[in-house]
Amino acid sequence: ANNACIYVVLMGEMQEPVMPKPTELEEQLHSLPYWRTDGHNHLIINLSRKSETQNYLYNVSTGRAMIAQSTFYDSQYRPGFDIVVSPLVHAMSEPNFLEIPPQVPVKRKYLFSFQGEKIESLHSSLQEARSFEEEIEGNAPADYDDRIIATLKAVQDSKLDFVMVEFTCKNQAKPSLPTEWALCGERDDRLELLKQSTFALIITPGDSQLIISAGSAMRLFEALEVGAIPVILGEQVQLPYHDTIRWNEAVLILPKPRVTEVHFLLRSISDNDLLSLRRQGRFLWETYFSTSDTVFNTILATIRTRLQIPAAPIKDEPAVEIPHRSGKAAGTDPNMADNGDLDLGPVETEPPYASPKYLRNFTLTAADIYRNWNTAPGPFHLYPHTPFDPLLPSEAKFLGSGTGFRPIGGGAGGSGKEFQAALGGNVPREQFTVVMLTYEREEVLMNSLERLNGLPYLNKVVVVWNSPKLPSEDLLWPDIGLPIVIVRTEKNSLNNRFLPWDQIETEAVLSIDDDAHLRHDEIMFGFRVWREARDRIVGFPGRYHAWDISHRSWLYNSNYSCELSMVLTGAAFFHKYYAYLYSYVMPQAIRDMVDEYINCEDIAMNFLVSHITRKPPIKVTSRWTFRCPGCPQALSHDDSHFHERHKCINFFVKVYGYMPLLYTQFRVDSVLFKTRLPHDKTKCFKFI
Repeated sequence: ANNACIYVVLMGEMQEPVMPKPTELEEQLHSLPYWRTDGHNHLIINLSRKSETQNYLYNVSTGRAMIAQSTFYDSQYRPGFDIVVSPLVHAMSEPNFLEIPPQVPVKRKYLFSFQGEKIESLHSSLQEARSFEEEIEGNAPADYDDRIIATLKAVQDSKLDFVMVEFTCKNQAKPSLPTEWALCGERDDRLELLKQSTFALIITPGDSQLIISAGSAMRLFEALEVGAIPVILGEQVQLPYHDTIRWNEAVLILPKPRVTEVHFLLRSISDNDLLSLRRQGRFLWETYFSTSDTVFNTILATIRTRLQIPAAPIKDEPAVEIPHRSGKAAGTDPNMADNGDLDLGPVETEPPYASPKYLRNFTLTAADIYRNWNTAPGPFHLYPHTPFDPLLPSEAKFLGSGTGFRPIGGGAGGSGKEFQAALGGNVPREQFTVVMLTYEREEVLMNSLERLNGLPYLNKVVVVWNSPKLPSEDLLWPDIGLPIVIVRTEKNSLNNRFLPWDQIETEAVLSIDDDAHLRHDEIMFGFRVWREARDRIVGFPGRYHAWDISHRSWLYNSNYSCELSMVLTGAAFFHKYYAYLYSYVMPQAIRDMVDEYINCEDIAMNFLVSHITRKPPIKVTSRWTFRCPGCPQALSHDDSHFHERHKCINFFVKVYGYMPLLYTQFRVDSVLFKTRLPHDKTKCFKFI
């Protein structure tokens, strides 16, 4: 406690129906062991589990202690000090993605919906609303709810669009604060209506001094959960974490006097904008509101961000090495090492040198934030700023140079010979690490390792030993002049391919199967292309997804095609950043399915990268397969392999809420490969 930066005080739900007196709460707070007269460095968290949660801290002197809760009056809330938080609805460790509706189709049955009851407004709901001119003359009503009721009823009666508005609950309304619209029915019933609604109206309390209530926060939570875009009437509202989350990217906020414009405004929003709003709302809900872990992490991260304290970095996966013996120096297969006419640049002849390490481990600078806001190309980003800042909303939206990727650009010297001689580009000594997954195929593995001998810019080989049975004690490993690290895994899992092992000291990772058969010039060309597109998967074998009209589901397709949407990670470059996201941030449900089927880890990585970047992968060379001739049969040759991959794609779509994979006909080749192209395929290919 003497070293603590902050003292967290948790307030539970009161069991007694009688409100405790403010003096009693003050006595309890002042009796805390580290209160120190004024409560400085204390954070009082009062989380709402239901809409009727009372504001117990109103009129309670909390001194210099911060308050985090879902209900605030204007006189009570201290901007930049207190924290408006979301209600704690779920205690589960991860959302149930199968119950969350998909983000498409964009438009649903109802244009908008609202259910609520407010006794104070019902007596005048049928009276004629005052004109705008009357209000301009100084006769504005104290509460605009009468006009809102009349306007929304008129929209419903016009039948121009399907809307659902109910101002009287069919069952008993939930208890609520004065002037607040009470929730109707049970949570499941409300969610069913929201699943059919494109927009969800949220009317703020009539009391302008009540800047946020647990009931309004609950409506916001439920709308974001099922993808109904919130439309908030009342500009005095202070939404959860409003000082760090840019709510205008997921929510529409209008003053109550503009209720007459709501119908026209909602009808005029394009499908692309609707999907962007819904996708960002899903990101906010899943990242900051969905579980008890995310709620508490967001509260603490908000305080940490205010104090400009860097987030603790996500740790690398410790590699448990298996001791091994090296035999004689591996020979060089002339067919594998022949680089043809491709100049690979200056290859170091001195002992192996260290590659620039992956050291970016602090929050973004102001310049980085500015660059992200103004130059980021894509839509919205599901995952927080990992591994650098797990919960900083303003930095979590886009992948840019601030996330650890160095700026995309050509090597010093431009094109031609100078470009070839400067393969290192902005980091002349940058190298890559080979990560090779294997399972009890020692002979195949040894042959693959020998083929890496003499490969330029190779920093290290990490062999992920996926078998519980250790390698043979008399096995002699080839000496390729570089470290070969054999990592023992806890269980046989294809997810081990993407663990961010601490032995990986480079940003570039070449994931390769133990039976992959690639020439050195192909690997080096792929590395060069990845250097110019560091945020994407760059690899050799391409695949694509297709929509099955008859069964209304997605299919995995490996047929030869000009089009692709995936690059298999059995031979592909990717940034180590994605290893952190795959292993620690991507929904656990996806990794569980990979373990269940012992399949689909490559599809999962393609989904992840395409979802974050909104870009397709890049295929290099004319390769469509990369298996070595004569190697033992792999799992992909099993009859059930493709059926499982069909199921994986459809399940991943449910988890993400939409299909993130993007088609491309772009393929990168070097003219130095002298590829022979079929006359009927030339139109499919692009060259550099």
